Amino acid sequence: MKRAKRSAVWDHFNIVNLGKEVKCSLCNAVLKYNSSTSSLSYHLNTVHAALLHGTSAPGQPKITATLGRRACDERRAEGITERICSMIERDLMPINTVDGAGFQDLIAFLEPGYNTPSRPSITSRLEARYEKKKGELKTKLATTTAVALTTDCWTALTTESYITVTCHYTDENWQLKSAVLVTTNMSDRHTADNLADKLNDVVETWGLSSRVTACVHDNARNIVQANNPTRVSWKSVACFAHTLNLAVNDGFAAAGISRAIVAAGRLVKHFHHSTIAAKALEEKQQQMSLPPHRLIQSCKTRWNSVFDMFQRLVEQRWAVSAVLSDRSVTKLADARTLELRDDYWQLMEDMAPVLGTLKCATTVMSAESEVSISNTYPITFSLINNHLGAADGDSQKVAEFKERVRDSLGERMKIKSDNLDSSTPMVATMLDPRHKHLGFLPPATRRSAHSKLLELATAERDSVTATGAAAAGDDVNTVQTAAPQLHGSTSAMSLLLGETYSNAHKGGVESEVDMYLKDPPALLEQNPTCWWKVNEGRFPTLAKLAKQYLCTPGTSVPSERVFSAAGLTVNRLRTRLTPDHVNMLIFLNKNI
Repeated sequence: MKRAKRSAVWDHFNIVNLGKEVKCSLCNAVLKYNSSTSSLSYHLNTVHAALLHGTSAPGQPKITATLGRRACDERRAEGITERICSMIERDLMPINTVDGAGFQDLIAFLEPGYNTPSRPSITSRLEARYEKKKGELKTKLATTTAVALTTDCWTALTTESYITVTCHYTDENWQLKSAVLVTTNMSDRHTADNLADKLNDVVETWGLSSRVTACVHDNARNIVQANNPTRVSWKSVACFAHTLNLAVNDGFAAAGISRAIVAAGRLVKHFHHSTIAAKALEEKQQQMSLPPHRLIQSCKTRWNSVFDMFQRLVEQRWAVSAVLSDRSVTKLADARTLELRDDYWQLMEDMAPVLGTLKCATTVMSAESEVSISNTYPITFSLINNHLGAADGDSQKVAEFKERVRDSLGERMKIKSDNLDSSTPMVATMLDPRHKHLGFLPPATRRSAHSKLLELATAERDSVTATGAAAAGDDVNTVQTAAPQLHGSTSAMSLLLGETYSNAHKGGVESEVDMYLKDPPALLEQNPTCWWKVNEGRFPTLAKLAKQYLCTPGTSVPSERVFSAAGLTVNRLRTRLTPDHVNMLIFLNKNI
């Protein structure tokens, strides 16, 4: 009786005695057999342990390798490979992770029958996934009527310079969408012409020509000039958070607060670099029942970091002072250098309310999943007219700080410009049902802005009409015969009043804008895109404009947030990544 050998144990056993027993080919032992290989496996693992530990003949597979391997069919193997690629994308793991001995041991334990792909194989798969996802994004963008961009430049550990461009749009369901278009090497000098060429090339590559409403960027002179109308076809929008940060830094310098910032930063640095001081601070926090928080260091390029540093130091003041006064931890000479003056402590407390308000403004404007561009000028005027105004009880330095920030912000935001009503943020403000009344503007400026809205709506209506007429004309010309001549009073009236007399398009747009402005404003908590989704039928022309403008971010944060992903991608373990693969990995990670 011959048995089909399904298990690897049959390499070492033969059936004897009419299938009732089996004989071990290694030691000639005879075992009873009842249609189960459990006793056979037990015999091999206990009696022939030497073979199990690697003393088998050269070229002969170990018994454990044979017994432990289970079938991994093609479908399951493909699923595992796809999940490995997904892990590398989502967690920004190095591609050569698959070559690591630890990773391969893990896979061998979880799925012994699976052959782990090599690094080149995974790279090829990631490249294919990149091309597929890029094609899918192009298809989505092809259906949009308008998009907005953000851009910023950064330098990797390899000293290579990159430029990132992100795209933002409103889909057919009035949902805000965003995507990273490209993170490309910028080997040329960062001149305005080179930056403009790079941006125009990205727009053309993605098929977005004539559909870009605006590009949001920081206040660096080269990128501002690169987005000049002489070089690009879209509007330039300065990042509000960056602009506000520059105004705040102007206030620090003018009010003499910079010295307190330097002294506070020196104190925080001591606790970050001294393990003894850091440990002593933890003990003092426990003794004084203070939150076990670590001190925060400020950074000039990191928004609101001064507020965070001041707030944390004020919270931990007495624990910090206790550590500095403990001679077993801090030397007297160091304590004299590090201890903050009483007026600095008082200044940090006094500055907390106004700095907290400025941080709130930055946070609101940096939101990516909500409309933010339309909040630019309402927040700007509120800060200038209310929060940065002189208040009873302000110390001299706080009053000086407020005054300088107020003047700097107004100047940088060009609130007195004659072109204020045509700027992208102001147009977006008028198209936001929460702010359309423009109550923060003087009456004359408000009327001018509303006239600009009517002008834009009329231009949008005429554009749609011209496009529709051209399409209809093409259709009619293929089948149209000679038109009958008009006779009598009909032709006379048409001659006197004009053929477009009955076409009240202009009046329709004026009526639509007037009705929109008279409609009660939406609540501040309401989402503008949700409002437009409901009211699109009432205001069709303005709805088209809203889709064009409200998708614009108020800050360049979307492109700057790519830096964190880039820092994980181009790190000391992956300094040999090519720029194309840097772009591929960041694109896959950010466009999940």
